Amino acid sequence: MSQLEKNSANQPEFPVTERVQEALAVTQRGVDELLPEAEWVRKLARSEATGTPLRIKLGLDPTAPDIHLGHTVVLNKLRQLQDLGHSVIFLIGDFTSLIGDPSGRNTTRPPLTAEQIKVNAETYYRQASLVLDDSKTEVRYNSEWCDALGARGMIQLASRYTVARMMERNDFHDRFHAGTSISVHEFLYPLMQGYDSVALKSDLEIGGTDQKFNLLMGRHLQAEYGQEAQCILTMPLLEGLDGVEKMSKSKNNYIGISEAPNTMFAKLMSISDELMWKYFTLLSFRPMAEIERMKAECAAGRNPRDAKVLLGQEIVNRFHGAQAAEDALADFVNRSKGGVPDDIPEVALSLPDDGTGLGIGALLKQAGLVPSTSEALRMIEQGGVKVDGGAVRDKALKLPSGTYVVQVGKRKFAKVVVKG
Repeated sequence: MSQLEKNSANQPEFPVTERVQEALAVTQRGVDELLPEAEWVRKLARSEATGTPLRIKLGLDPTAPDIHLGHTVVLNKLRQLQDLGHSVIFLIGDFTSLIGDPSGRNTTRPPLTAEQIKVNAETYYRQASLVLDDSKTEVRYNSEWCDALGARGMIQLASRYTVARMMERNDFHDRFHAGTSISVHEFLYPLMQGYDSVALKSDLEIGGTDQKFNLLMGRHLQAEYGQEAQCILTMPLLEGLDGVEKMSKSKNNYIGISEAPNTMFAKLMSISDELMWKYFTLLSFRPMAEIERMKAECAAGRNPRDAKVLLGQEIVNRFHGAQAAEDALADFVNRSKGGVPDDIPEVALSLPDDGTGLGIGALLKQAGLVPSTSEALRMIEQGGVKVDGGAVRDKALKLPSGTYVVQVGKRKFAKVVVKG
């Protein structure tokens, strides 16, 4: 019998009531894996019988200051569990960030500086608190116990896991066989993340599917230290606006939670009808029965746009408020009818020194509507550029001094003032 099985043996049994079954259904909504499910049911039953909230852990390395809707998938799950009465530990990995998470990496991740970590952590939690219930959230930093371990404690911790088991991890295995270097300090990352669960005595740890190895490490180490092992819950990665790649700023397919309400709403309206239902499951707080009913109605002929509007308004309302959600819908409808949004930026540009008009390609680039003149010309060829509501067909067009409303694609507008 393993240490994990010994620690789980002779646990008192509590009744699995209807409330426990409902809590399990909430837990399972949209998840990739819940392991082991039977142990989680026992924890839920014990919590209800004793009135003791469960401790739900989410560990995050603040590698970037801003978060997008893809990051909120796990935050939404935490909020659902908070609404059931449980406590969330929002763990900021200020120590583990100094190592760098190797998960899903084919190269060594460069560590952050302490100053970068501090700035990113403050911004990250401020944004995360728009989803979480602050009164049921405990914010911790893993430097509290990791610094205290010292060299002796680190060696003792490392003795709790074998190199053979560590090399079973996909990214380490693949890098080793590809001849790509693996630094010894990278082995410390999953050990330290697992030790966080020991220090916090967590009942459940949540992460993306790419974190499964690290989450299981926490379960293993808790058993090694004589604790009841945590359950683990992995959430799927959310595809971005392209519907293919996971949402990422580097892929420019993201919806940032700090983006302007109108932009956020328009981006949500641009996702495919098929992807919309995954967004509903992972991002919406509407009951699944309601979502399934809407899905059935759309399959029977209802316009999916109606459902997408509800999703867009719910998300914008969460991060910007009800009035912003209403204004964003009105703005989107106005744009759909060919109207111009109210909040377009104004850009001042100058005519060339030779006194001729400003070329349309240069104007679009200087106004920040396209990344390059060649992209501007490509958009003109595709009919995606309008000046004062009229489509531009002539790539050699030059505009004299004056004020123009310029549009590129469906969502990019600017009021351009050309001065002589």
